[in-house]
Amino acid sequence: MGEELKTMVVVRVFDPNRDRERVEAVERICEVGPSGKLSLFTDMLGDPICRVRHSPAFLMLVAEIGEEVVGMIRGCIKTVTCGKRVSRNGKHNANNAKHVPVYTKVAYILGLRVSPNQRRMGIGLKLVHRIEEWFRDNGAEYSYMATENDNLASVKLFTDKCGYSKFRTPSMLVNPVFAHRARVSPKVTIISLSPSDAEAIYRRRFATTEFFPRDIDSVLKNKLSLGTFLAVPGGSYRAETWPGPDLFLSDPPKSWALVSVWNSKEVFTLEVRGASRVKRTLAKTTRVVDRALPWLRVPSIPDLFRPFGFHFMYGLGGEGPDAVKMVKALCGFAHNLAMEKGCRVVATEVSPNEPLRFGIPHWKMLSCDEDLWCMKRLGEDYSDGSVGDWTKSQPGMSIFVDPREV
Repeated sequence: MGEELKTMVVVRVFDPNRDRERVEAVERICEVGPSGKLSLFTDMLGDPICRVRHSPAFLMLVAEIGEEVVGMIRGCIKTVTCGKRVSRNGKHNANNAKHVPVYTKVAYILGLRVSPNQRRMGIGLKLVHRIEEWFRDNGAEYSYMATENDNLASVKLFTDKCGYSKFRTPSMLVNPVFAHRARVSPKVTIISLSPSDAEAIYRRRFATTEFFPRDIDSVLKNKLSLGTFLAVPGGSYRAETWPGPDLFLSDPPKSWALVSVWNSKEVFTLEVRGASRVKRTLAKTTRVVDRALPWLRVPSIPDLFRPFGFHFMYGLGGEGPDAVKMVKALCGFAHNLAMEKGCRVVATEVSPNEPLRFGIPHWKMLSCDEDLWCMKRLGEDYSDGSVGDWTKSQPGMSIFVDPREV
C-alpha cells in the first residue's frame, strides 16, 4: 500500500489561486501542538510563500494525492559568504594584505509540511528531492535547513535520509516588548543611517562574516527593513555631524556598534497556544500593573496568546572594548521602536560564539539557546576553491542571519 501511495503522489509548483486554501488547511493540521504544552502557531496572512518571497529566487512545491494537498515545501537561493581569503594589493606586499569574502550560491529549505495521516509514506523525502533538483538546476552548490535541536523527526529525515550534516547551532534570542519604554544610556548616541551608508559599513567591516548576503543592498532597501542604527559614544558624533561611512571608518570612535531592524509583523504573525488560565491571568496582571505604574518598570509579559507581530534585529556588529554596551543601547532603542509599531516581541539570532550576545537582553523562557542548521553539498563537480568543502568548516565567531528567511 505504501509503494502504491508513493506512485500516486504528484509533486508540482504551488498555484496560489488553486492551492492557497488547501495549503492553509494542511498548515493548521500540522501545527497542532502537544497536549498540555505551549505551542507556537504561525499565521501567514493569506500568503503561503511570504517567508521566501523577498529572496532573490524562490520556489514552493506541493504534493497531492488526487485533489488533496498532502504536503508542501519552500526553498530559496542566494549568494552568501562561505569563507575568506587573503588579498594583497601589489605583488609581495604583505602590508596591504587584507581578508576578502569568498562567495558561494546556497539554497535554503523551510516550511516542509506533510499531513499527519500521510506521514511515513516517503512524501517528505520526495518533496526534498524535488526542491533539491531545482536548487541544482539554478546553480546552488549547498543546501541547508533550520530546525529545533529536539525535533528528532526532522533531524532524522535530513541527516539519515537526505545526506545533510549538522552544521551550525545559532541561538534565537527573544525579548518581550513591555508597556514602558526601555532605558537607553544617555552616554550613547544613536544615529539612523541611510541604506547606502549602512551598505558601505557592512561591506567594509562585515562582508567576511559567514552567510553575509552578497545582495545586502537589496536587504537594506527592502520596504520591510525599518533602518540601520549606529551606536557611538556620546559626544563623538551626532546625526547633524555624521561625516559619512568613509570618514567614519577611517577614524572610528574607540567603540561602536550597529544593527538593522526588519518588520516581520507585516509578513506573518505568531500566537502561543496551550497556556493554562492561570498563566494567562498572571501575564495579564503584569501588563495591567506595568501600564498603571510605568515608573516601576515592571517586566510585564505581553499578550502572546493572541496573534502578535515582532521585529527582527539583523546585521549585528561592532568594535571596541565597549561594543557590548553599545549593543545594549541599540537593543533598548529597538525595543522602543517595536513598542511604537505595536509589536510584542523583538528577536534576533546569533552564533553561540558571538561576543556581542552579552549585550542582548532576552527571556530564556521565550528563547532557543541552540537551534540547529544542517547542510549538504549538492554536487561533487565543484572545485574546493579557497575554503574547501564548506560543510566541513569550523564555525566562526559570528554569523549573519538573513531576515528575509526568518
